[in-house]
Amino acid sequence: MLNKSIPRIVVSGLRGGSGKTVLSLSLVALLREKGFRITPFKKGPDYIDAGWLAKASGLPCYNLDLFMMSPEQTVESFVSHSYNSQIAIIEGNRGLYDGVDHEGTYSTAELAKLLNAPVVLLIDCTKATNTIAALVLGCQKMDPGVSIQGVVLNRIATDRQESLIKKAITERCNLPVLGAIPRLKKDPFPERYMGLTPFQEHKDTEDSIAFAAEIGAKYLDMDGILRVAENAGTLKTAISAQPSAVSNGQRTTDNKPRIGVIRDSAFQFYYQENFEELEKRGARLIEVSPLKESKLPEIDALYIGGGFPETHAIALAENKRFRDSLYEAVQNRLPVYAECGGLMYLGKSLILEGRTYPMVGALPIIFGLERKPQAHGYTIVEVENTNPYFPPKSVFRGHEFHYSRVLEIEGNGVSMAFNVRRGKGIVDNKDGMCYKNVLAAYTHLHAVGSPEWADGLVRCAERYKEGTEAQRHKGTE
Repeated sequence: MLNKSIPRIVVSGLRGGSGKTVLSLSLVALLREKGFRITPFKKGPDYIDAGWLAKASGLPCYNLDLFMMSPEQTVESFVSHSYNSQIAIIEGNRGLYDGVDHEGTYSTAELAKLLNAPVVLLIDCTKATNTIAALVLGCQKMDPGVSIQGVVLNRIATDRQESLIKKAITERCNLPVLGAIPRLKKDPFPERYMGLTPFQEHKDTEDSIAFAAEIGAKYLDMDGILRVAENAGTLKTAISAQPSAVSNGQRTTDNKPRIGVIRDSAFQFYYQENFEELEKRGARLIEVSPLKESKLPEIDALYIGGGFPETHAIALAENKRFRDSLYEAVQNRLPVYAECGGLMYLGKSLILEGRTYPMVGALPIIFGLERKPQAHGYTIVEVENTNPYFPPKSVFRGHEFHYSRVLEIEGNGVSMAFNVRRGKGIVDNKDGMCYKNVLAAYTHLHAVGSPEWADGLVRCAERYKEGTEAQRHKGTE
């Protein structure tokens, strides 16, 4: 049993959209300026906020999710990834006690308790004074096991409002106010239909991060916040917690299967842990972009994550050479695993505002885009049909979030690997469309909670590599 003391805080709020990401980015950016080595974490199945946190810290951001990961896996991931850090910043999601049910199961509060991490509570103070103390007091009383150690006020309008709220919280809640951020005249992190605009598509990324650091320097009590983090205490874990070769940047690539990853501004929804789990199993990852390249490189498997193919539909459709090379690779049984946006890209076409954009055409599906989410939440899928990646009867926990929907689908030559116990899937509570060595699903899986995913993809890549090498050898005889 290892007792590890890692300075850490959880940034939480009363609801989504209260400013948690801006506060987290302010902390991360300012601490980086001061020379700290920070490991950022994002609670929940979130790619966009995690991307911003990684950009601000200069290091990968990791996701912690008690639905998709067991408590033991969560603690192990946290300790192993923050082992050599000076501080860990964990951004919560939704409100502090919000979970999948009225008891707050899988909430930020439950994660904070599991990690023995103090909470800094961010409160939107719009048009309120003394009532803010009542809200904080309610959070304290809701679960005394949650260690709320400070409050940051947000969207403060006047000095008088700030003074009243500070006095109320100090006297009623016996907590320090660790900052007061005014109502900002400009929004450095604009939102669109799936949350913040991803940093990959943001025009002024560096300026926005610099602005977040400026917010921290002007309005936050950084010494007080650091004291809270340093007093987090020890965290018990049964692992050795030595960083992996992947996190140290030591990658063995000789004679290893090459797994392509389509990664650019169109396809950006990936968990860092998924990459690391593939590399731990011996894979070499090769980044590929259908926005920039004319064909697939020589690879042994392909991983296409989610993203925004709809905002890049013109460019994806116009790159016919790349689409054709991927289609041909699929016909030649290249293993391809795709999620959400990757599923859409593998389909026949994407229809937006009455205009049709051809996609790869490997799967017999036509997609459209709606103004409201077509699925949003956690999923549970059971493997019910033979497929290249997972054994039958396996059960996985993931999530789905998309505005696209199936307009037309043909069932000839394809099958569905997953029966959806929770969630929606592609059609009729089925997900994971299979064709040859392709499996494409709306469900996103996290490799720490579902290690079978990395096992299956690397195994398929190794088999494909062996087959192509055997063909080459036969051709030289």
